[in-house]
Amino acid sequence: MNTAFARTLLVALAVAMPVALPSPAFAASKSELNASSKQALEKLVAEVPAAAAMKSRAVAILVFPSITKAGFMIGGQYGDGVLWQGGKPVGYYNTSGASYGLQAGAQKYGYAMFFMKKKALDALNSAQGFEVGVGPSVVVVDQGMGKSMTTNTMNDDCYAFIFSQQGLMAGIGIQGNKITRLKK
Repeated sequence: MNTAFARTLLVALAVAMPVALPSPAFAASKSELNASSKQALEKLVAEVPAAAAMKSRAVAILVFPSITKAGFMIGGQYGDGVLWQGGKPVGYYNTSGASYGLQAGAQKYGYAMFFMKKKALDALNSAQGFEVGVGPSVVVVDQGMGKSMTTNTMNDDCYAFIFSQQGLMAGIGIQGNKITRLKK
C-alpha cells in the first residue's frame, strides 16, 4: 500500500472514529431504544425462519439495534440494547469492544442474542459484564444456517443473529465483546 495513502486513511479514520462511535452521554432514551429494538427484532423474525422459531422458545432476547464499529489497526465498537422477556423490556445493556490487528473501515450493524437456557440468562444477569465467548456457548447464526435450523437442532445456550450490516469493515464478529447492564 502506498505510504501517503496509508497516512491519509489513518488520519481520516482517526478523525471519523470519535464521530462514528457514539458515547454513552448521547445514548437514546428508553422509549427510543425500546422502539428501535422492537422494530429490529420484528424485522429479523419476519425475515429469518430460525429467529421466528427461537423467539417462541427463548427465555429472553437481547437486541442491539445499532452498533457502530470502526478502526484502522486499532478498532472499537459500541451500541445500546434492550433485554426482552415475555414481550416486555426488562433491562438495558450496552455492548462494547476493542480490537487490534489487520483491520480498516467503519460499519454499522445490529445483533440479537436469543437466550435459550436460563443458565445463560443467569450468566448475563449475574456478571459484572458478560463477555461473549467466555461462559455460556454463543452460536453466531449466518443466513445459510438460519434457513436450515429447526427446533430439533437448537441445543446451545445462546444464538446470535447479526443483521442490517452497512459500511465496509474487514470482518465482523461479536466474540470478545463485553455486554454490561445499564442503569436507565
